[in-house]
Formats: sequence, structure tokens, C-alpha cells
Amino acid sequence: MTSILELRERLKGFYSSFEFYAKPLLKFVCALLSLWLIASNIGFMNSLTNPGVILIIALVCAFIPVNGIVFIHAVVVLVHLYALSMEYALIMLGVFAVLFLLYFRFAHEYGYVLWLMPVACALHIPAAVPLVMGLVAGPLTVIPVVCGTFVYYLLEYARTYANALSSLDVDQVFARYEYILEHGLNNVEMYLTMIALAAVLLLVHAIRRLSVDYAWQIAIAAGAIADVIIMLIGDYVLGVSVSLVTLVIGVVVSALIAFLVQFFVFSLDYTRTERVQFEDDEYYYYVKAVPKKTIAVKDKSVKRIIINRRRSETADNGAKAPAGQAGSNQDPDGE
Repeated sequence: MTSILELRERLKGFYSSFEFYAKPLLKFVCALLSLWLIASNIGFMNSLTNPGVILIIALVCAFIPVNGIVFIHAVVVLVHLYALSMEYALIMLGVFAVLFLLYFRFAHEYGYVLWLMPVACALHIPAAVPLVMGLVAGPLTVIPVVCGTFVYYLLEYARTYANALSSLDVDQVFARYEYILEHGLNNVEMYLTMIALAAVLLLVHAIRRLSVDYAWQIAIAAGAIADVIIMLIGDYVLGVSVSLVTLVIGVVVSALIAFLVQFFVFSLDYTRTERVQFEDDEYYYYVKAVPKKTIAVKDKSVKRIIINRRRSETADNGAKAPAGQAGSNQDPDGE
């Protein structure tokens, strides 16, 4: 355990030392992954599926604020959908406008949640975002979580709509709008997932604020179990087709990510818990103090030992001189 704590402190020190370079690198990697997922799932605009173009856009995202990254991704999505259908692009434009109004009004500081939520859904670990945000953020993050999930399912439906587009009459514009709204928004699995993820975030946030021991670990476990239970209830009651294996694996991976975040952010030593009671003129105070798990990182210092060669040679020559020679300069009479 000591070695793990030392590794944690070294990683935190390394990140703080190179934070100026680490943040753009993280944004570049996340943007590259999200743009690649967009191109692979709804790559209807061939020019935006070019690896060089994706790389350039990711490099731009590395040096702009998170809200700017969200705006660029929205533009990329709209361009792809416009290449598929102008009607679908207009509908998504209206959806983005409503979602951005909600997002910028209540949770504008959590742009990375709105950005990463569709990525987590595409990687089949949607519970990772609400589990982590329930630990480190407030309940308002439920807005970008729900909005990001909504966007993901609408983008998933774009592929289904692309297959059905050939059977629709080109001249029937209103029929296209009606078809998109009827089938794209009438998705029971989408609403079930949004409810489950919102419930997970609020449950984790409520439990981790309790003063019980191991509150953060209990919150992660409770949130993971709640996600599985809600999805299975929806599968049974609403008839939603849920893959149990994919669901369980995704929840386990999400819980492991949340435990890793908890280890770096909020690692406490409950064996040294102290409870203090004191009072003033108006109140009694009961304080529970739990120390953090910290360890001093050993600093390795290298000492260089420099030997004076002349002194060493002189000492060696003096030691090798004959005994009679050492007294040759003395007076024979002892004077």
C-alpha cells in the first residue's frame, strides 16, 4: 500500500509540474477519440472523415476552452447530418439550441461532461460519467449528463434513418420531418437510460455527502447497483431490449474508473478517525475528523565524491618511502 501511495503522490506531483502541457494533451486525446467516433458512426461527410482533417480539428481543440470544443463538435455533427439530410440537420440544430440554452443557463462550467457523455455511451460505459460526477461535482451536472445521452441516441438513430431514407419520397419533406420525430424521439430505451443515469448521479451525490465511514466507496457501489437494477426493471416492465452481459461489463468498468478517481481525489484513513466535541455560547459542535492518506515521497539524492589525485599520490609515495630515507635530513648528532 505504501508503494501505491508513493506512486499516487509522484503522479500528482508530475501532473502539477507539467500541468501547462498536460491539459492540452488530454484535450487533444479526448477530442481525437470523440471525432473519430463521430466519423465512424455518422461519417456522411467524406471530407470530415479524413484522418488528416480529424487530426487538425483535434489540434485546434487542444488549445481552446472546453465550451469551444463542445461548439466545434456540434458543428461537425451538423455538417455530417446535413450531408445525410437537411431535415435531420435542422432538427438537430433545434435540439442543440434547446440543450445549449439549458446547459449554459445552469451548468456552463461542466462542458466536458456534455462533451464526454456521448463518448462514454459509444464505448458502452455510460455509467462512468454520472458515477464520477456524483463524486466530484454537484447535482446540477445531471443536466449535461442527460443532454449528452439524448444527443448520443439521436446520433445513433441517424444510421437507421440513413437506411430508411431510400424508401421515403424525396418530395415529401413533411413526411421526412414526421418520420424523424416519430421514430427518433419515440425511443423508450433512450428515456430509460436518461432516467437511470440521472438517478445514479443523484444517488451517488447524496450518499457521498453522508458522514459515515467509506461514504465514497458505498456511493460508487450503490450507484453501480442502482444502474443495473433500473435497466433490468425497464427491460422487464417496458420491454426494452437490454444486453445483460454488456450492461454488467460496462457498469463494472465504470465503477473501476470511479474507484480510481476516488483514490486520487478522496482517499481517507478511517482507522485514525477522531471525534471532537466543543461548544460556544449558542451551540454544541460535534466534529468528525478523518485524516487523508498521505505519505512523504522519498527524494533520491546523488552525492558525488571527488578525490584529490595529487594528495592521494603524495600520500601513497610517503607511505612507500624507506624508513632510513625518512630521516636522511636529520643531523647525525641529533641536532
